[in-house]
Amino acid sequence: MKILVVGGGGREHAIAGALARNTKTEIFSVMANRNPGIDAIAKKVLLCRETETSRIVAFAKETGADYAFIGPEAPLEAGVVDSLEGAGIPSVGPTRAAARLETDKGFCRDLMAQEAIPGCPRYRTFDSADEAAGFIENHDGDLVVKPVGLTGGKGVRIMGEQVDRAEAIAYVRSLDGKAVIEERLLGEEFTLQAFVDGTHLVPMPLVQDHKRAFEGDVGPNTGGMGSYSLPDHMLPFVTQADYKKAIGIMKSAVAAMERKGQSYKGVLYGQFMNTAQGPKVIEFNARFGDPEAMNVLSLLTSDLSEIVYRITEGTLSPSHAEFAPQATVCKYLVPEGYPDSPHAGDPITMGEHPDALLYYANVEKAGSRLVTRTSRTLAFVGIGDTLEEAERGAESAASAVSGRVRHRRDIGTRELLERRTAHMKELR
Repeated sequence: MKILVVGGGGREHAIAGALARNTKTEIFSVMANRNPGIDAIAKKVLLCRETETSRIVAFAKETGADYAFIGPEAPLEAGVVDSLEGAGIPSVGPTRAAARLETDKGFCRDLMAQEAIPGCPRYRTFDSADEAAGFIENHDGDLVVKPVGLTGGKGVRIMGEQVDRAEAIAYVRSLDGKAVIEERLLGEEFTLQAFVDGTHLVPMPLVQDHKRAFEGDVGPNTGGMGSYSLPDHMLPFVTQADYKKAIGIMKSAVAAMERKGQSYKGVLYGQFMNTAQGPKVIEFNARFGDPEAMNVLSLLTSDLSEIVYRITEGTLSPSHAEFAPQATVCKYLVPEGYPDSPHAGDPITMGEHPDALLYYANVEKAGSRLVTRTSRTLAFVGIGDTLEEAERGAESAASAVSGRVRHRRDIGTRELLERRTAHMKELR
């Protein structure tokens, strides 16, 4: 089987690595910058922007790719899946229309409201800067301002936490009013990802991501500084009832897309806020999360190549996606100044990492050296029978890297987990 992986980040390195566990699968890659990890796995690489649809299709044909696996969101919005499937190459990833669950936040909220899908916060969509500004000016209580389109996980502004009322108004004006404004949800976030074949939804272990740049959950939002999962694939602040509700919400969204004639195939990522009233949808993503992909794919014991086949054929079942009953902790190293003013071009030196898996992200080779770029550099995933064991592996590996990079040492620690669990108990 020949599979083309589109994307060049840590998420795509995890996808390519999981596919390559089947020694009969040949990996080909399209990425904007040469990821050293993917480069070592792929039989052939095309370096181009991941939204250059015609070049991607031509490369897929040239290499004889049987399937494609789309990693990031930008190619989905560009219609890469539509073009690949038009060329007879089935893909893991939704069409441009189905990907609107992520790429158009107004569409997503309206779909949930129209289809009476539970878990939708109170919201309003705006096209006018004056109307959006007026709404904020006259609203009592905190709000969340989201640009309608893609922002790489960095576009949300939380009034009352990150910005004040005047700053929120200035922000919607900078967006020309094209925003979704929602009630601020209080609780604990969790991520539920699932493989979807258009009809069937197969969930993966729950993961909690850490968006804030610095320890103690302070600083600006990032693409994700790290994440963890537990041996039972649950989280202590998510009850079985919460979990079933979250799965039901995602199944309802997939069924609603099917009714609209926009069958959803690929990976569906549900980011939830577990509130006192149960899980509410922060957002859907139309692909794996980054870093959450590294947690779950590191645990996957099934053949990802077969899952690709099953998704595209519409014959997926839970028996096709099994995961080891272990904990994972993922810690991202990022360049100095990230995310606001990241410094690129600095060499880094790897240490020993016998107890962690390494996934390369926004880093390049310069001769025999690794050099930082402007986004997250690389990630280590520790795996263990306990959270503590997994955290020790990830922390030891991350701490052994020298250079102008940093990481959050608190991710995956028992102290942080207990604090979040206590917070959920207080709310309930």
